[in-house]
Amino acid sequence: MKPPVLTWNLGKGSRRLKQLLVTGRMFALLSVGSMVMVLVIGIGLMLQQKSQTSPVSSMKGFAASVSDGTFSGMLAMEVPGTETSAAAASFSTKQMGAFLVRVLTDINPNDPKSLLATEYPGMASDNTVLIRPGQVAGADVEPEDNQPIHDGSDDPGTVEPDAPSEELPGDGSGRPGPEGELPSEETPGADEGAAGQSNGETTVPDKEGEAGEATDSNVNSAAPKRNAVFIYHSHARESWNPVLGKNVTDPQSTAKNISLLGKRLERKLEEQGIGAISSATDYPSVIKSYKWVLSYKYSKKTVTEAMAQHRDLQYFFDIHRDSQKRKYTTATIGGKDYAQVFFIVGHGNPNWEKNEAFASQIHEALEKAYPGISRGIWGKSSKNGNGEYNQSLSPESMLIEVGGIDNTLEESNRTIDALAKVIAGLYWKDEKVNAKVAS
Repeated sequence: MKPPVLTWNLGKGSRRLKQLLVTGRMFALLSVGSMVMVLVIGIGLMLQQKSQTSPVSSMKGFAASVSDGTFSGMLAMEVPGTETSAAAASFSTKQMGAFLVRVLTDINPNDPKSLLATEYPGMASDNTVLIRPGQVAGADVEPEDNQPIHDGSDDPGTVEPDAPSEELPGDGSGRPGPEGELPSEETPGADEGAAGQSNGETTVPDKEGEAGEATDSNVNSAAPKRNAVFIYHSHARESWNPVLGKNVTDPQSTAKNISLLGKRLERKLEEQGIGAISSATDYPSVIKSYKWVLSYKYSKKTVTEAMAQHRDLQYFFDIHRDSQKRKYTTATIGGKDYAQVFFIVGHGNPNWEKNEAFASQIHEALEKAYPGISRGIWGKSSKNGNGEYNQSLSPESMLIEVGGIDNTLEESNRTIDALAKVIAGLYWKDEKVNAKVAS
């Protein structure tokens, strides 16, 4: 009788073991891959932060949520010797509440899209962002873009009919034609209430010696030797409800519009010895098959032609008005209402940091002389509009929103006068520096 032979069936156990090994290997690969991805993203973010030359990222939390005065005051408590009296601290429950939410959650209560941006890396990189806030509460309310317009024939209640035009107005030099001139009936109102004029109104006194402000010592009363400033309007029909006497979504006019401010800025600069040119070209009237989305393409041609004919042009200003309501676009200074300004920097311009530095100079000088007149500097990318705004043509090119749809012409003129004084101060300061360098 043969002894019994014991056998061990390893078939099922072997398959289970192989399955465990395969599963473990896949888990290990996924773990290593995830770790590598996290490391790469982390290193990329660190490099991006180190390469940032602008306060866009660093200011999206605290400094972009509070006023200049508040930020300076809190900084002075930690760093002795940094005290400044230039800006008064301004606290707002809504403003500080929004800041605390952003600190705790990195979600901006004023921008619902930030909820998704926190979950999708890179989604927030092209968002609009407040680069530098003004001194007033609510400065983080972004400018509201102008709405597309037609040629006026199918919406007579919003856009006045266009005057017939056979060719581009002017002689090609960038100077406007007759339709860009200031109407005679607007002249008295234009001069009324201007900052610094003795018309019985309370004015803001000049601060002699402050950087960026025109004073008797740096204003050249002689005739301008060269044209240094070019003023134009990519959306020349932008007007105001009080001027047109109606309340629509976005008031437009071919006569009483933003070009009145451009002409006034030109005149005020020339009064201070600075050669200026303004263009009031109404592109919907003069461009065949006009398309609103190509507004900045049309105005870019205007600017390049002006640059070709006037080689000394240095500053370029595209003057607009915001579509926001009065409560977001008005400041009371010295007992009088001013239309606030907002500086728009296009991040579609590869060298936008230089334009931002230029805007910062004007913003700071304005806030020193007229506290609260500036809403700040807003950065916009191609996701939020044109994104370039002709600013790649010059580092000293800027889009300026003056007031909103509910501001009066008087308030806007008052702001233009303040803006002209500040621009003149910066210009003559640069001229003195250049003269010293040349000597």
